[in-house]
Amino acid sequence: MAQPLIDLVNISKSFDNTMVLDDLSLSVKENSFVTLLGPSGCGKSTLLKLLAGKEQPDAGQIEMPQGWHSALLSPDPYVITWTNVQRNVAMACGVGKTPEERYEKAADFVRLVGLQDFADLTPAELSTGMKQRLGIAMALLGSPKLLILDEPTNGLDPAGIQEMRSLIASMPQTTGATVLISSHLLGEIEQMVDQVGILNHGKLLFEGSLQQLQKHSRGGILLRVLDAPKAAAEWSKNRCTGRPAGHPAAAPAAGRSVGGTGLYPCRKRRGCGWPDGPDKEP
Repeated sequence: MAQPLIDLVNISKSFDNTMVLDDLSLSVKENSFVTLLGPSGCGKSTLLKLLAGKEQPDAGQIEMPQGWHSALLSPDPYVITWTNVQRNVAMACGVGKTPEERYEKAADFVRLVGLQDFADLTPAELSTGMKQRLGIAMALLGSPKLLILDEPTNGLDPAGIQEMRSLIASMPQTTGATVLISSHLLGEIEQMVDQVGILNHGKLLFEGSLQQLQKHSRGGILLRVLDAPKAAAEWSKNRCTGRPAGHPAAAPAAGRSVGGTGLYPCRKRRGCGWPDGPDKEP
């Protein structure tokens, strides 16, 4: 069994008297793929910043090995716009290497993320997905033990999502890093996840394997929506079940509607899910 890489114990964090994380405990195992799920505003981004050392908790403990570091990739990674892809990576290699050594190392990481055919382009010439790949290459330069990705598929088209999913899935094996990704859509990442955490209102409602989550959720999911007519139309059009293509479609619960500007699990009948929709986020 994999050993814990990092343990969060009874973590609390607030901003302007608003509790963002409330007595949260989470264990991230080494060489695993961990996903944090929850609607916008549930505390995911704050938790990621704590794991990356960019924020400190108000209460609780973060236990981690000495001498290791993590890398946090935001949805809009910082890049230098006036130079090309390979020079961006080379300039991020840091000091202590000759220009030739930095350029050679950069070429390795550009190949790792599949940008070798676009190494001479500037970031302005890249698609959103390619910019995300460039950000991942730069984040991996320091050989982080924990690679943290905040909504990495935001703004990508279906083909871009598939490409990003394949790249991320390969990271634990190709780099030896534990990967932690935040998302609000389980269907985008369920094929590669080892561990799932579900957050809402700053609390961790579930932590375990995808198989445990599926077993725990067998009673069904009720969905709260913002726009019932639009939801009904989307459901009819796409037969949306919250499951990936290929799963049998299920009818919505009687008297409830789904859809709106997004589908948000609202209340699972066995107590695991997001108790309230996005209209009640902190």
